[in-house]
Amino acid sequence: MAPVQWASGPSGQGWVQVLEFLLAFLLSGLIGVERQLRHKAAGLRTYTTVGAGAALFTLVSKYGFTDVVHTGTVELDPSRMAAQIVSGLGFIGAGVIFVHRGWVQGLTTAATIWLTAAVGAAAAAGLPLLAALTVAAYFVVSYAIRPLLNRLPALRRAAVSYRIIYRPGQEVLREVLDQCTRAGSAVLELRTLSDVAGELSGEAAEKPVEVALSVQGQGDAGGLTAQIASVAGVLTCIRGRSDEE
Repeated sequence: MAPVQWASGPSGQGWVQVLEFLLAFLLSGLIGVERQLRHKAAGLRTYTTVGAGAALFTLVSKYGFTDVVHTGTVELDPSRMAAQIVSGLGFIGAGVIFVHRGWVQGLTTAATIWLTAAVGAAAAAGLPLLAALTVAAYFVVSYAIRPLLNRLPALRRAAVSYRIIYRPGQEVLREVLDQCTRAGSAVLELRTLSDVAGELSGEAAEKPVEVALSVQGQGDAGGLTAQIASVAGVLTCIRGRSDEE
């Protein structure tokens, strides 16, 4: 199908290019929906925008300068603009990656944004099979490999529960959660067991608070117990049974 060409304008604005752009938009949106359902920092709008933007840059790089190209005087290298997509994504990746007390978060989000840009560029470059295969591979990694890793004894993460009693009003709970993070454990559940509704009154403000904490990680559960117990303000830390016990 011959592309539709506007007067004195560049070629490459036909239905083929429209379909390539829409394919990039659709595939990027699929990744965005999955990240949105997982309540990640970047969701549907971010991934769709990144994929569509990468597709547009690729199309511009391929067709946007055909009206000024003249053999022997002005040459066109379509890869130059497309190559800048990767480096241009650096500011987005820097915005979603952050470090808190040695714990790095957002790496997967940044990598997925980078992958989405590649999908958009591939779709716009006329490589729909590779673009679709990349999205399929992403979903395999997200939904098929994770359960497989959890089945491996060396990689399976056991959930451990703790019953913690502490004095309120000293940011003790925040320090306890920081200890869990530094130990490489993710907090699964945090529940208050004691009645703290009356803590705003004078005498009740000194009443100890009891919480149930459930964490999951590959670290030493016994060592984490000792670290939590050593936090200033913690009166008692009792470790419960893990999923493997």
